[in-house]
Amino acid sequence: MRILWLCNIMLPVIAESLGLPCSNKEGWLSGLAAAFSKGDQEDVMLGVCFPVSGQCCEGETDGLVWYGFPEDTAHPERYDALVETYLKKILDKFKPDIVHCFGTEYPHTLAMTRAFHRPERTLIGIQGLCFVYAGYYMADLPDSIQNRKTFRDMVKKDDLCRQQQKYRMRGEYEKEALRNTAHVTGRTGWDRRWTKEINPRAAYHFLNETLRDSFYGPIWKPEHCERYSIFVSQGNYPIKGLHYLMEALPEIRKKYSQVHVYVAGDEITRFSTWKEKIKISNYGKYIRELIKRLRLEDAVTFLGRLDERQMLERYLRSHVFVSPSAIENSPNSVGEAMLLGMPVVSSAVGGVRDMLVCGKEGFLYETNDTAALAGHICHIFDRANEKEVNAMGRAAREHAFRTHDGVTNRERLREIYHEIYLCV
Repeated sequence: MRILWLCNIMLPVIAESLGLPCSNKEGWLSGLAAAFSKGDQEDVMLGVCFPVSGQCCEGETDGLVWYGFPEDTAHPERYDALVETYLKKILDKFKPDIVHCFGTEYPHTLAMTRAFHRPERTLIGIQGLCFVYAGYYMADLPDSIQNRKTFRDMVKKDDLCRQQQKYRMRGEYEKEALRNTAHVTGRTGWDRRWTKEINPRAAYHFLNETLRDSFYGPIWKPEHCERYSIFVSQGNYPIKGLHYLMEALPEIRKKYSQVHVYVAGDEITRFSTWKEKIKISNYGKYIRELIKRLRLEDAVTFLGRLDERQMLERYLRSHVFVSPSAIENSPNSVGEAMLLGMPVVSSAVGGVRDMLVCGKEGFLYETNDTAALAGHICHIFDRANEKEVNAMGRAAREHAFRTHDGVTNRERLREIYHEIYLCV
């Protein structure tokens, strides 16, 4: 079988071989690609294509054939028909039996389904779903904030309302792509329900995700962490729910004045120069205002973008991992925290309920219930509950190792390819 992957980014293994900066996203795909391309799966010939800035390019890295095609990923709400042309050329060169698209969030997935035009041999892997996320985008922000525009928002034409509209536009491309395939992979009851609603004829293939290699070894230990510290893997935009955690912090500080939140990702509140002041987004300004109004200046640190090693270190040094999102499918950040066996508190949204058993492996709470969020964090911080919390971490780790087992998931994917190949 000749399998062509369509990925959202240049795989790290390819970027590293070219001496280019690499993203820490989807790093697990490099290991999966290596398993297929180095002969571990002799019945599979793998090729990979992905968007690049600049001209079309192609090459081979460690036996993996790859193709780069131009696409403006900074504006995923725009559909560019030229991408179809680029993809047709790649298809003509590689001549795949099956095309596997990882994710639906970018219009190149729709372009691929149009270019390939073989739904019975097209497989789309569900990550998030923009058409659902759009309805949650504002995440209970006050109306006055939803409609406010900063200088940056006006210049870039990128205020919160437009950001939500862009999600809706991406969602329309996403729906068409799903209607153009006969096969999807998913891993939660949530994504199964939504994909069936869009395309009830598509076969749903259950497939768990494999996470980044470095998270499978280390174990979180309470004696090595910074007590009363909270880690959030990102908070760049409203869906990620950072404002919910800010609102919960004053209640936590009543019991644990030492509490400190570390936030990875873009430093959205940065405001030290006039240039940074005019570049701040509305959401960044709102978080900054919350921090000031709630007197949290000494309780929140924005870490900036972290690579895989830095992320791992921050998980292990933190007392609890929190995912306060307004919507998710099955966030890899929660899975990584569970793999490490650390305490986890997450909003009970989307497919998260399928990842973690509340009260046994961590805690779940309703999205905007900041009192429950604060209560769960305080429960974890309480030394009297340390034995119980550690037992939860062990249970979470065992669950996550079953869910994210790389060999099992790779074999399942190979089975899916055979099912699709043989069903035509």
